[in-house]
Amino acid sequence: MEIYSSGKVLLTGEYVILDGALSLASPTKYGQYLKLEENQSNLINWKSINYDGKIWFECTIKNENLEIKSTSSKKVSETLIRIVNLIREYNTSFLKNHGSDILTNLTFDKDWGLGSSSTLISNLAKLSGVDPYVLNKKIFKGSGYDIACANSFSPIVYQLNKGQNIIDEVSFKPPFHEKIYFIYLNKKQSSISEIENYNNKASDSIINEINNITSMILKCNTIEVYNELIESHELIISKLISKPTIKETLFKDFNGSIKSLGAWGGDMIMVTSHIDPITYFKKKGYSTIFKYEELLV
Repeated sequence: MEIYSSGKVLLTGEYVILDGALSLASPTKYGQYLKLEENQSNLINWKSINYDGKIWFECTIKNENLEIKSTSSKKVSETLIRIVNLIREYNTSFLKNHGSDILTNLTFDKDWGLGSSSTLISNLAKLSGVDPYVLNKKIFKGSGYDIACANSFSPIVYQLNKGQNIIDEVSFKPPFHEKIYFIYLNKKQSSISEIENYNNKASDSIINEINNITSMILKCNTIEVYNELIESHELIISKLISKPTIKETLFKDFNGSIKSLGAWGGDMIMVTSHIDPITYFKKKGYSTIFKYEELLV
């Protein structure tokens, strides 16, 4: 059995998505496969392969009590066991009645922030028949937009409303999309710790501003207006979380607009530029660069 889920990019609403802001997100052309083969042992043999074909994690655990027999990372094993135990609260026989060889394979680098955790949760939910939003909320405490992206074939607008996930598929491919780039900042940011550290619940006025920006971005036809919108978004979030924008911190001399994506300080940024910016960023030491059509569905 082989299962697949798509990665994600949160284009608007970082942090305030947790407060109910209307947010724009997109699945990526990259994702994660999970392959399961049953065996006659009483063991779960787990192997995780990064996009470059290298094993980044492997472990063997007993299928009955989930005792670790061997592991390359105790921390990752403990998270995996927490997920399996949670699934068993809803599906008591999950991975218990037979041995299993499980292979996961990312088609993106696990450090890029495109959803190595959310695609895993999504795949395990499909395998077990358990609600992925329940698993995601209890394990990673996120908003759930990444789970929505994992199972979508188009961009979405996502909103939390009184604990409910409101998801609408949308069309999002601006006429100037060839001037949009995505760049990895060479630093993996922990979404879990950023969520835990986010204590500044956004006011209604801030949420309304982000809602308006998201709505206007969906209708935007010119790069000039798009730049104004993403720069406004940056300033709002910068003030809310008391952090300088990434452009102010690292790229003051860049002739174009820059927006952080997801948890600030790492993972991906979105860049708009009339001139190909690849040379500029490579000179700065950032070589993982995607054009719009290379990354988003």
